[in-house]
Amino acid sequence: SFLRTTFNININPVNMFSRTLVLLALASSAVAFTPPAASSATRSAVRVAADVAVEPTPPPAPKPVTKYNGWAADAKLPCYGLPGAVSPLGFFDPLGFSKDTDLGTVKRLREAEVMHGRICMMAVVGFLVGENTPTISYGFDHPTIGVNMLADTAAPVAFAFFLFINLCEAFRANKGWVEPGAGTLFTLRENYYPGDLGFDPLGWKPTVASEFSSMQTKELSNGRLAMLATAGFVVQELINGKAILGNLGL
Repeated sequence: SFLRTTFNININPVNMFSRTLVLLALASSAVAFTPPAASSATRSAVRVAADVAVEPTPPPAPKPVTKYNGWAADAKLPCYGLPGAVSPLGFFDPLGFSKDTDLGTVKRLREAEVMHGRICMMAVVGFLVGENTPTISYGFDHPTIGVNMLADTAAPVAFAFFLFINLCEAFRANKGWVEPGAGTLFTLRENYYPGDLGFDPLGWKPTVASEFSSMQTKELSNGRLAMLATAGFVVQELINGKAILGNLGL
């Protein structure tokens, strides 16, 4: 009573506890909003990253031009620059088979032209020699008619003949064509030059690009002529039933 009267002190335990809680809550809030001090390692990493100059990415290197037998595909040239244009006609494609055609199709067309030309060159020799020399089927009875020879050939000989053709075609397909399961059908290998099977037992293939181009142009010219000649032989013999040299009076 004396203390309350003298100093007028009002001691209330509940009020003191409430004030203590308020002070603690304010202190916690202040600590929560204080930003953490950045570590020295973080400051060093940022400083080093800022000092390093960012170098521009260099442009990709151009794809190297690969040449096959001295030829490199050039989309600006007819048939991508493949040999075969002969004077006086030059590049001759009246039906436009090679117009706006991709490289793979052009190579496939050239492969077909070279192969058919080679077959017809052998066919021309077969007509002229086979009709006028002794044969397995006809013996010494000649001249004979070339278009009738295959039908009159004995079965074992015909079977061996077709087996040989199949083996040759299998070798050609394995050499130059993409396997059916590895890509698009009817597609030549990227590193395959049309008609170059690597078969050169006499060593006639030139090693100089200009000489190779000249030789292939000659082969194509003779092959084209042989295709026309073979078609003419067949039609002529089917019309009159006479041997080729007999039509010439020989």
